[in-house]
Amino acid sequence: MEIEGSNPSAPTILQETNLSTVDLKSEILNLVKLQAVDSEIYALKHEKEAKPQEIKALQEEFEAKKQHLSELEKNHLDLQKQRKDKEGELGTKEETTKKLQSQLYSLKTNKEYQTMLQQIQDSKADGSVIEDKILQLFDAADKAKVEIEQEKIRLAGEEKVFNELKKKVDDRIKEIDGKLTELDAQRKQVLPGIEPKILGQYDRILASRDGLAICGVKKNSCLGCNMFVPPQVINLIKMYERIVTCEICNRILYIPDESI
Repeated sequence: MEIEGSNPSAPTILQETNLSTVDLKSEILNLVKLQAVDSEIYALKHEKEAKPQEIKALQEEFEAKKQHLSELEKNHLDLQKQRKDKEGELGTKEETTKKLQSQLYSLKTNKEYQTMLQQIQDSKADGSVIEDKILQLFDAADKAKVEIEQEKIRLAGEEKVFNELKKKVDDRIKEIDGKLTELDAQRKQVLPGIEPKILGQYDRILASRDGLAICGVKKNSCLGCNMFVPPQVINLIKMYERIVTCEICNRILYIPDESI
């Protein structure tokens, strides 16, 4: 028995199949059954392969939200540090004012006295500005603290959602693995009914054509690539004397409406 080659760019090549040893109609029927199983296997494996990326996206989104909380906490610490720095600056300014005041009555001329008064006034004014800044920093820090507490509550809710979504993805992966085990068992049940050389050709096409090795012809079109299938080729398919493949996509062709 000879089966056509698998060059996707070549015209359809039809070679004789020895019907004395192979019931090609039954072979095609079994290939269709196998394809139904393999299509489901292909779809499930494709879905499973995408799951790690799905989990990664969920993780990255959650980490970004955690990073926002870290930035809020960092900002709060920075405000506290600025306040302490200003408090230190205010303490220094107050010491300077006291020092100037202690020297005030030791001055000998009115000019020196007036100059010292101005310095004291300027020092107090500077201290007043610093005090205003400290109050502003206190207010900003209090608001930042409230925002942090709100963000922690929100993040706790987000973490719950993240864990639920991740569990859902993990559960789906387990479900897929269980289904793939079932489908593998179904596949093994179909395999004995297919002649090894035909199965070998089917498997090669399956691997190179996105999990679709055999497809029907409807309204003179290949359902695998939607290209035109000539009437004479359709007649050859119906004869079940040889394996017929699409000259465009190289998939094995059959007539779904035929009683096979």
